[in-house]
Amino acid sequence: MTTATATTRAPARPAARRPSLDWRLRFGTLSLIWGFSFLLIKVGTQGYAPFQVTLGRLVFGTAVLAGAMAVKRERLPLGARTWAHLAVAAFLLNALPFSLFAYSELTIPSTLAGICNATSPLWGMALSLVALSEDRPTRVRVAGLGIGFLGVLTVLGAWQGFHGLDATGTAMALTASLSYPVGWIYVRRALAGSSHSNLSLTGAQLLLATAQLAVVTPLFTSLPTRFPALPLLAIAALGALGTGLAVLVQYGLVAEVGPTTAQMVTYFIPVIATAAGVAVLGESLTWSTPVGTVIVLAGAALTRVRRRP
Repeated sequence: MTTATATTRAPARPAARRPSLDWRLRFGTLSLIWGFSFLLIKVGTQGYAPFQVTLGRLVFGTAVLAGAMAVKRERLPLGARTWAHLAVAAFLLNALPFSLFAYSELTIPSTLAGICNATSPLWGMALSLVALSEDRPTRVRVAGLGIGFLGVLTVLGAWQGFHGLDATGTAMALTASLSYPVGWIYVRRALAGSSHSNLSLTGAQLLLATAQLAVVTPLFTSLPTRFPALPLLAIAALGALGTGLAVLVQYGLVAEVGPTTAQMVTYFIPVIATAAGVAVLGESLTWSTPVGTVIVLAGAALTRVRRRP
């Protein structure tokens, strides 16, 4: 799943021994984890309410980050201002998009949710034109933006009048994808240059997101009378792997190969999400879905092309 953490700077490269597992294997593992996350959301919502799925996901994810912080002897950040900024980041990067994706998959396939997730770079490009003065647009990047949204229309079957498409669920998934770049821009402006480590900031961010869902969930759901095992296991995997372990793997990739290469995982997520939804859940697949996905990814790739100095 698209990166959803308050990463304000690349972690310092470790002076100790290099990781024993090749970065390409870790890159592939991260792609699989985030690609299968949409399948796990779908399975989780078959037994629990969307807010409960999101709360469980955050609880398990926070537990993994807490364990990593304990092992590395990291402490939570200090300062009311930092925590206030992290509370906003937690809402924009975790609580809101996670909940929207969970609600969207009540009415749309996991394959479509995964493809909508791939529009985050497109939203980010559109927002950067007005929100980040140092991120200057180029003809290639603007063309990529147009191509990407043409791909979205292809996936949604615009020429058919969006026939058979649940508008509310699709809008929720697209809004979740928009929430990520909004959160990244906020973090970039509010927390850039922080003296705290990325692990410390992200641990606090997930803790705050968990607290936010812990307040909201009882207001809109009732305590389950039964606890189906398979959906519960899906939620645990979604949190521990897709939200906790994935963040730690991503840190290692950014430190070893740099953020540009690490972010390319975004282009594999919709492919894996589509394959998982079709093969495991038996979701239908028409020609417009893979064709539109390729167009979306091509446009997203162009939006990341930067002018050479």
